[in-house]
Amino acid sequence: MKTILRSVLLIFLLAFSLQSCEDEDDVAAPADLQVNDFVWRGLNQVYLWQADVPNLADDRFANKDAFNSFLAGYSKPEELFEDLLNKPVSKYPINAIDRFSWIVDDYTVLEQELNGISKNNGVDFRLTRVSEGSNDLVGYVRYIIANSDASTKDVKRGYFFTAVNGTKLTVSNYEALLLNSDSYTLNFADYNGSSFVLNGKSVSLTKTTLEENPILINKVINSNGHKIGYLMYNGFYADYDARLNEAFGELKTQGVTDLVLDLRYNGGGSVRTATRLASLITGQFDGKIFSKRQYNIKLMASMSTDELETLNDRFVNNIDGTALNSLNLSKVYILTTDNTASASELVINGLKPYVNVIQIGETTIGKNVGSFTVYDSETLTKTKVNPNHKYAMQPLVLKIANSEDFGDYTSGLTPTYLQQEFVTSYGVLGETNEPFLATAISKITGVTAKRIQDDKELVLPYFSDSKKINGVRNEMYLETAPKEFLKELR
Repeated sequence: MKTILRSVLLIFLLAFSLQSCEDEDDVAAPADLQVNDFVWRGLNQVYLWQADVPNLADDRFANKDAFNSFLAGYSKPEELFEDLLNKPVSKYPINAIDRFSWIVDDYTVLEQELNGISKNNGVDFRLTRVSEGSNDLVGYVRYIIANSDASTKDVKRGYFFTAVNGTKLTVSNYEALLLNSDSYTLNFADYNGSSFVLNGKSVSLTKTTLEENPILINKVINSNGHKIGYLMYNGFYADYDARLNEAFGELKTQGVTDLVLDLRYNGGGSVRTATRLASLITGQFDGKIFSKRQYNIKLMASMSTDELETLNDRFVNNIDGTALNSLNLSKVYILTTDNTASASELVINGLKPYVNVIQIGETTIGKNVGSFTVYDSETLTKTKVNPNHKYAMQPLVLKIANSEDFGDYTSGLTPTYLQQEFVTSYGVLGETNEPFLATAISKITGVTAKRIQDDKELVLPYFSDSKKINGVRNEMYLETAPKEFLKELR
């Protein structure tokens, strides 16, 4: 009898213990730790390198009190987020494994940025030091966004500026001068062969909520028996996919024989859009694998065979039921710089097993990893999101490879023909004598291009650019969390 009583008591205590654990897991985080709780919980579930970060281990904390004590050690969610990223060398190393995850305190702004919407005056520029080791900066205009304030002003590609509102631009004040004000005046300068000198010219600009059409130029160039389509594409924004299809329709109607795809200033965007662009360039590979995604070990281990198949992105023949205006090309010429990243690199790498990709320009950034927006909700999606704050994360959750399983290009994709972009011989985008386009035309036609650049050109190493300053990152993302995630997170 005593034995039976002891057994019943043991079962009761075990059941009580398990229920207590369940109750403890279900207890909501204290109000002041809600955001930190969300940061840890989200990264623990979906972060690509979850297994490599000790503080994200499933068994890291003995109980809820220990977990809350850990969270309370961070006064700002941003600090906790940074410390949970895979940056093992030092706190913020240049060569950290994770260079691209980020967090925001207002997901509405993030959602706009991922669709090319930002507070912007329309000047897309790049910043560099005026000379090696100097703290003074010089900016130069890369292109002007259509329908912006700048598009109505006297400011053009290749213009230099060294001051804003009359204040010299430096590494310590550039963000305050260019980011924190909705209106400012750029003070232009000339390069005299050794230094930059203000030339007395300026332009006053005002930021508006601007939606950038990523299709900057779409035209056909007739050269030596070739009809060459030239498309300058500056962002993989899903809302513009229909217009991208229309742009290819215009090229197809004109009977293009070749295509030059200009991705020089394209920092990436939607994975789905990248797949559609690759399908528009080709068309003969419908249903074949374009790219393969891989998630963290914990998520991959729980997936069924059918769910693993959904990680393959395949070439398509339509956009929401509308047939693609595919060109059925077997060769494509792609222009790149060291600002070409993410979804742009995905297009290059994903096409290589199928067609001849001729890359002209500079080595790309080397971002073979992607993300989706993580919200504070039970499923980490925007469904039933926590109404008490607007924090969201854009952590790296996937690594991507092409159909031949090649995806190791963290040092960038090397061009077929190396060519550096020099601002002193920038040229006009879309004109046949613009250096990069001239090289592409030469390779297509076999006619040697007139040399426009020389070895004494001004070299200006990258410091920052307008997209980065305005919060637009080098990105490759899924529009929503895949359904295979939702099953595991419920």
